[in-house]
Amino acid sequence: MTDFLLWEMIERMSVAATLAFLLSQFSVFRRMIYRQGNFSEKAAITIIFGFIGILGTYAGIPVGDALANSRVIGVMAAGLIGGPIMGTAAGIIAGGHRYLLGGFTAFSCGISSICEGLLAGLIHRYYHEKLIPWWIAFFAGVVGEVMQMIIILLTAHPYDMARNLVDAIGMPMILVNSLGVAIFMLIIKTAMYTQEQVGAEQSHKALDIATKTLPYLRHGLDRSSAQATVQIIFNAGSYEAVAITDTEQVLAFVGVESTHHSADTLGLTLATSQVLSKGELYIAQNALEIGCSCKNCKLASAIIVPLKRANRIIGTLKLYYTRANAVGHGDRVFASGIAHLFSTQLELTEIDRQAKLVSRAELKALYAQINPHFLFNTLNTITSLVRTKPDLARELLLKLGAMFRHTLHKTGRNITLKEELSQVRAYLTIEQARHGEKLVIQEMISEEVEKYLIPTLTIQPLVENAIKHGLQPKENGGCIIISAKEDGQDIVITIRDDGVGMDVKGRCPLAAPAPECIGLSNVHERLRGQYGIGYGLSLLSAPGSGTTVTLRIPKRVYDEGEECA
Repeated sequence: MTDFLLWEMIERMSVAATLAFLLSQFSVFRRMIYRQGNFSEKAAITIIFGFIGILGTYAGIPVGDALANSRVIGVMAAGLIGGPIMGTAAGIIAGGHRYLLGGFTAFSCGISSICEGLLAGLIHRYYHEKLIPWWIAFFAGVVGEVMQMIIILLTAHPYDMARNLVDAIGMPMILVNSLGVAIFMLIIKTAMYTQEQVGAEQSHKALDIATKTLPYLRHGLDRSSAQATVQIIFNAGSYEAVAITDTEQVLAFVGVESTHHSADTLGLTLATSQVLSKGELYIAQNALEIGCSCKNCKLASAIIVPLKRANRIIGTLKLYYTRANAVGHGDRVFASGIAHLFSTQLELTEIDRQAKLVSRAELKALYAQINPHFLFNTLNTITSLVRTKPDLARELLLKLGAMFRHTLHKTGRNITLKEELSQVRAYLTIEQARHGEKLVIQEMISEEVEKYLIPTLTIQPLVENAIKHGLQPKENGGCIIISAKEDGQDIVITIRDDGVGMDVKGRCPLAAPAPECIGLSNVHERLRGQYGIGYGLSLLSAPGSGTTVTLRIPKRVYDEGEECA
């Protein structure tokens, strides 16, 4: 009898194992595992586990006037997953049902169901991991079933019948139900681990693709960046076709049916239009839901996600299969992740673009203030030289024209150090004509550094500041030394004067710029904004000892986003 009962219970235990797998597929159940469920979700799961206990009762095997059953599996699983309240509540549901069925063990089974649910819940409370390991679940089942046998012996009457029942069902129920609780928890853990593994793999793939597409998307969303992006995703090998659209047309399409899904052929599909209007992810599991206007299109399922910038929809990412109903949970994780990363990159690109526009506008506004005063002084100088030194006046006019032409066309751009120095020399030619022998210029420029790029109009404001605030207050003028050299991976440019100097310890013009030092602070902030806080200007000065301004920028022979020659 014992061997027969054992195998019969093992056979019927498969029902609980199947239910465990089904439960693990629901998101509400997964939230419960991670201890994130709300009250209504916990109540719903408790009722489900209670009914699993009831099902275990109905699947029981009659033994005299009692049942050898697997009711404890549902009850203890509720406690191990949800805690004391869920375990006790599931025990009340399953145990109360068993009590209503009657029999000399009705009260004993009802009480033991509640006690077993409470026991499992206490284990959940004191075990702080997300999911109880199978071996702890097994020993919990052993303790719970032993407790049930003791309760039957203590409360069921007559005692002789209770003793005979425990002798008949004790070992099979302790062994099978403990194993059943362990298998229930093991199946749930395995199923959820598999889902987490898929999600982790998809997230890793999304990050890898985002890294590869970063150099292209940093220039914004256009046909060129979209084409490079879809090609990278398609090369990953997961999808039969990949596309990116803006709000009006297909920007790029790679893969199956690319001949009629390109920007120059068909317009947007119905599914794409729906995503653009609602701003929500859409899964099409058949060709009809995709809504392609080509009747013979081979694309049979797709997932479409919106691309956003500052909460405004600017396009979509579309991933296609040629099989119907092929889009799964992993595709949703991947598509959502990659679209979020793309949207973040596009938003950062726009922020960077706006910052550069603001910086350029501020720079132009600065030169709009400086140039009229400089132009007035220069024209006065040229006027005084027209009759006495006409050749010099002509040269100054040419230099002045070159300077303003440079300012007009190069403001806000990166140019070579050689071009920047040419602009500075034109400026200094004009200033030397005005100040004569009072202004001495020396250069120590390494030829190797002239090929590297520097933001335009970087050195000229520093030289102008040295002349205006360093040398002009001196009766006899002074000397300015301009030097440039390599220093590891950086370029170091120094503008040194022997003028009146300043008290940088009392008030550093880079930290708290005075109106007369706006040129210094402007250059400093532009360099930090473009290259980072490790770059910019540094000052060394003291009253009566002159000033040294050191400019440090990284070596670059091409702008970001351009190919190196």
